[in-house]
Amino acid sequence: MDTFTVKAFGAESNTADLAEMNIERREVTANDIEIEILYCGVCHSDLHTARNDWGGSKYPSVPGHEIIGKITKVGSEVSKFKVGDLAGVGCIVDSCGHCNSCKHDLEQYCENGFTGTYNGNDKHLGGHTFGGYSQKVVVDAGHVLKIPANLDLAAVAPLLCAGITTWSPLRHWNVGAGSKVAVVGLGGLGHMAIKLAKGLGAEVTLFSRTPGKTEDAKKLGADHVIISTDEEQMNSVKGKFDLIIDTVPYDHDVNPYITTLTINGTHVLVGFIGKMEDSLFTPPMIMGRKSVAGSVIGGIAETQEMLDFCGEHNIVSEIEIIKMQDINEAYERMLKSDVRYRFVIDMKSL
Repeated sequence: MDTFTVKAFGAESNTADLAEMNIERREVTANDIEIEILYCGVCHSDLHTARNDWGGSKYPSVPGHEIIGKITKVGSEVSKFKVGDLAGVGCIVDSCGHCNSCKHDLEQYCENGFTGTYNGNDKHLGGHTFGGYSQKVVVDAGHVLKIPANLDLAAVAPLLCAGITTWSPLRHWNVGAGSKVAVVGLGGLGHMAIKLAKGLGAEVTLFSRTPGKTEDAKKLGADHVIISTDEEQMNSVKGKFDLIIDTVPYDHDVNPYITTLTINGTHVLVGFIGKMEDSLFTPPMIMGRKSVAGSVIGGIAETQEMLDFCGEHNIVSEIEIIKMQDINEAYERMLKSDVRYRFVIDMKSL
């Protein structure tokens, strides 16, 4: 297969800083789209993969799965897009297309494993896929998203991971007008959960360990803030919430939150991947038919639905734009939670 070379930023090993490098992209085939990348969001998954925190990282590692750009080429069989269109690429660039999950637009749960935008198995060139910290990307048209032109393009980028990660459970658990939703954690995921839940018409509460985030939460759309370390405040919301979106990215005790769920309520984990050390205390679950669940990103159709919704309601992420050359410093700041609320790379800097 013919290829071409583009500049990118990536890590040669789990201990190396990200640095400029060259990578190969495939030339456009009949069903492909070539995108010049304008902006790329920075996700915690980027950092974890570059540093092999979860194991299984492949090097060189070029992260980035919150991609916004402009189409520069389309394959001969592509009809939904044309050169010059705005386009987005999220976490998935391929899936089997024929399993039960894929047939129901749930590519994120592909039974044969979806192909990640980076660190996935490259079915075309062999080796592994490279992400959006690069000048261009070539993607199958079925995994490319249309971007509302009325939105700030840089601020749209995080919707393709942080946005869809919180939108998917909101939609699955049928959040709408009259729903009572709580969000645990006010970071990249949490601030999008507040905005999207509010956009859907829910009454939204933030759980925070300290009062310092109250003002920000209210500006983002939260109706209430409950300090989770305050026993009196926690008691005041017992049995209240239909859905809790838990965005905390580290091991933590979920038992105090379960008591705040209403009958049939669900506490859904979207931020932490790993083993919880605290055991679930089951009586509040059994006596109220309450659930603890997990959710990950969303399929292509659901992601497009979210983008269209955000276009209609003028919802974008709160961002700080950085240069590509500042990515290593950005990673260190992310580890200190020193970002409000998402870094986005201006790819002109590359």
